[in-house]
Amino acid sequence: MLDLETGKLSNPKLVADTRNPSFLEIHPDGKYLYAVGEGGDTGSVTAYTIDRNTGFLKFLNQQLSGGRGPCHLSIDFAGKNLLVANYSSGNVSVIPISEDGRLRKPTGFAQHTGSSINPERQDKPHAHSINVSPDSRYAFAADLGIDKIMIYALDIDKGTIVSNKLGFVKLTPGAGPRHFSFHPNGKYAYVINELSSTVTAFSYDSSMGSLSEIQTITTLPDQFNEFNKCAEVRVHPNGNFLYGSNRGHDSIVIYRIDPVKGTLTFIGHETTDIKTPRNFNIDPTGNFCLVANQGSDSVVVFRIDLGTGMLDPTGHTITLGKPVCVRFLQP
Repeated sequence: MLDLETGKLSNPKLVADTRNPSFLEIHPDGKYLYAVGEGGDTGSVTAYTIDRNTGFLKFLNQQLSGGRGPCHLSIDFAGKNLLVANYSSGNVSVIPISEDGRLRKPTGFAQHTGSSINPERQDKPHAHSINVSPDSRYAFAADLGIDKIMIYALDIDKGTIVSNKLGFVKLTPGAGPRHFSFHPNGKYAYVINELSSTVTAFSYDSSMGSLSEIQTITTLPDQFNEFNKCAEVRVHPNGNFLYGSNRGHDSIVIYRIDPVKGTLTFIGHETTDIKTPRNFNIDPTGNFCLVANQGSDSVVVFRIDLGTGMLDPTGHTITLGKPVCVRFLQP
């Protein structure tokens, strides 16, 4: 539990036992939770019901993810389909959700092809995330291995995806796009590039499902020359700020968003008690940011200054083994 006055977290408790659940998503109705199982030759997604009184999870069923190494998932806003990015096999799939929360067999599938300039990380496709547009008409899959954001037309009634006629948007070679986030106004979108330690801002045309690059900005200080790779990116619910995580510099980078242009202006970095922040999230009230430190087995709570966007340490931390995903369930 998160105390919305102080930012204090209650002690964690085990609510379900499953293999390496690296990424989670909660159904829009708040009744179900879905977890990908990272690793192994065959990828899977597990469905659970959520006991709203205790927070405990009850196993519903498990379904193949449609590929190997599933690492990210999202749900369309109608709650009809689960979309999965399979990192190791470089593909994405659509899994219909039954009315009782159970997962059916995948009905949509797209295989990525190609490579890019980094021989260690980009010798083949690596789909790293898939996100649904605010109107659920399109899906955007950031592929680290080919430096592209693939664009798909999404049919939520049929549970299918087909390549949009624009196909994709290309990033700078070696960028390694990882996670993707829309602005609340639906006019802009942002991708954090893991390999180049940058964020790319786009204008978004919802009528065409198209992205047009408007800016790319570093996530690091000018004097930092050590190894770094980025992970998560989030737009604040008020639309005024954007945050990204650095693993190496071990920080959360903070930008102000221009409300007219959608461009980013660097504000600062927060480093207090941050170590390998693979994931973080902003609570629905917009007052707190929870950072999951994979490198220090902890989750750290910061209060967000709504005027400046800066993160203020609350002093509240919990110990948790290699946390990699933060999600909020509202009462």
